[in-house]
Amino acid sequence: MFTVFLQFLFSGLTTGAVYALVGLGFNIIYNATSIINLAQGEFVVVGGLLMWLFSESFKLPFLVSAVLTILVSGLLALLMERLTIKPLPKTDLLLMIMITVAVSILLRGLLMFKFGKNPYVYPPFTEGEPFIIAGAVIQQQTLWVIGITFSCIILIYLFFNRTLIGKAMRACAVNPTAAMLVGIDVEKMIMLSFVLSAMVGAIGGIAVTPISLMEYDKGPMLAVKGFCAAIMGGLGRGRGSVAGGFIIGILESMTAGYIHSGLKDAVALLILLAILFFKPAGIFGSKTALQMRRF
Repeated sequence: MFTVFLQFLFSGLTTGAVYALVGLGFNIIYNATSIINLAQGEFVVVGGLLMWLFSESFKLPFLVSAVLTILVSGLLALLMERLTIKPLPKTDLLLMIMITVAVSILLRGLLMFKFGKNPYVYPPFTEGEPFIIAGAVIQQQTLWVIGITFSCIILIYLFFNRTLIGKAMRACAVNPTAAMLVGIDVEKMIMLSFVLSAMVGAIGGIAVTPISLMEYDKGPMLAVKGFCAAIMGGLGRGRGSVAGGFIIGILESMTAGYIHSGLKDAVALLILLAILFFKPAGIFGSKTALQMRRF
């Protein structure tokens, strides 16, 4: 019985890691713009499919494929921000959010046109026997997913707290007008937030595709679950979204294993409704956090 529990736990940690990265991407953009980027899940799909294209179709080396995938994903986000977000009035947040929905639909259509409806997968990063812990089987790629997620979390934390650009982005989050008055280019910070969030999403897609088939239409559900993670942790709080992602992943896995697999996708929605009803600031958030958004 304990072995089965561990197996579900490791599975939940793997999916939770991806939700954490998506939630982190939501918060990066929200902190700089107050926009909820509902196209965030599509960049996970873009990462997985482009990695397959470069590594399996073009036969490029693994590291070259990974770097190209991350750069192309960042370029797509740059085009998205420059062509759809920048021309809009900054006061109309609802219009901006609706534009991200339109971008999500457009990206999904382009991915279907290029890759079709078939699922894609490529070999794990390292070959070898899985690890056995108390009878539970852990694939090596699972450790890669979790390790990459925590590496991204640490690097983003250091970026926002130890670099001038990161601190400038935080200043824009707290007070864009004051940031502009002290010489910070707010528009460039907004552009950078979209690029950075897309790269984070692409890294998640690269890591998870070897153990979870990637299809063109996975983006909306990933976006919903990543958004739930961000809301659960307190929108605007990066570390909270990470915790929320892992909690949702584990609860999903336990629900699928102990109750019914068909209820798995309902877990995130139920959590979202509960949080919005009873604690809108999130489990790890506060009313102050809604006004002073920081990583």
